[in-house]
Amino acid sequence: MRRRIHFAELPDAFKDMTLKTFNLGAYETQEGRTAARIACGIIKEYLNSFSEAKEAGAGLYLFSDAKGSGKTRMAASVANELMHNHDTAVKFSTGTRILNEIRRTYDRETDMTESRLLDALATVDVLIIDDFGAEKVTDWARDKFYEIINSRYVGKKVTIFTSNQNLNTLQYDDRIISRIKEMCYLVYFPEESVRDRIAEKNMRDMMSRVTGGYYE
Repeated sequence: MRRRIHFAELPDAFKDMTLKTFNLGAYETQEGRTAARIACGIIKEYLNSFSEAKEAGAGLYLFSDAKGSGKTRMAASVANELMHNHDTAVKFSTGTRILNEIRRTYDRETDMTESRLLDALATVDVLIIDDFGAEKVTDWARDKFYEIINSRYVGKKVTIFTSNQNLNTLQYDDRIISRIKEMCYLVYFPEESVRDRIAEKNMRDMMSRVTGGYYE
């Protein structure tokens, strides 16, 4: 399990995230809490039947326009659930980092080749691509992500995406978008920022301590 957790490369801020720690009360509006509750329901059902999803190569596409809406926290929670309770290897990365890792293989001083890296990304049990679509989308980026996504599609490997774009605004062509549609359940997240709520609460708590409880 230690090796599996190290391999996953989850950000430190999310290593202890689980579905139980995902706080629906962090959303300020009723609409936000409702959307989050539906998203959690879909993901719980997905995890309850993960053996079937894994066999079919069915993943998740978590999206909302709002940054900080909880998509990455949820993806990390799913990663921990899969590693600890479903005996599944997970790799977590951002779209930008994947492209940067591919570029690094062009350095003559590295031992990793592009083909080896792409093969590793294509074959891991579950690949989580965070902030997909935030990277600079060039023809080269389209070709590399097509290689990765198509390999996972034909190999029936589970891929989980988080994105601030829905599939209609994603700056990739139909080769990629059509595969994502077929291989993922689309899960809509609230259009409000949990990160903003947390920042506001932290600031209120600090000011309350500084002013002896007189800050509102």
